[in-house]
Amino acid sequence: MWRDGKLSEEPSDISDLWRDDFVAFVLGCSFTFEHALVAEGIPLKHLAAGKNVAMYNTSVACEAAGPFHGPLVVSMRPFSRADAARAAEITARFPLAHGAPIHVGDPTTIGIADLLSPDYGDAVEVAEDELPVFWACGVTPQAAIANSQIPIAITHAPGCMLVTDLTVART
Repeated sequence: MWRDGKLSEEPSDISDLWRDDFVAFVLGCSFTFEHALVAEGIPLKHLAAGKNVAMYNTSVACEAAGPFHGPLVVSMRPFSRADAARAAEITARFPLAHGAPIHVGDPTTIGIADLLSPDYGDAVEVAEDELPVFWACGVTPQAAIANSQIPIAITHAPGCMLVTDLTVART
């Protein structure tokens, strides 16, 4: 729950907070494509470690829409060079769930100074023989809400998403 652009509370039930003038919309989540990566034998270090995926604010500005503006937030998963290329091909098949990566390699290029200090989620070490691979993240709206300072907004928490009966095959 956001009030005046600041995170004010984290309720588990919003039914008492809902108003008739609210509008709801759903954004895809990169967790949607993780099953496809695992099915193709591509290891995901954050899952193996029992962690949430690492997410970072970038220096990449999103296009403003009314009062909403802010940085692109990305999720990062480390892969070998071969797996990074395969991951890009596989995730490109999920355009409604963030699709292909937006960046591979040097995180400073997109304004991330320290991969061991994510803005959201949990840090995952990138080994010497791995590349960090970055996807657009569904936490981006939280950054836009914070900058807009609108009176009220309700969002998902980083690492938690809406689950529906829409199958991955239909995304």
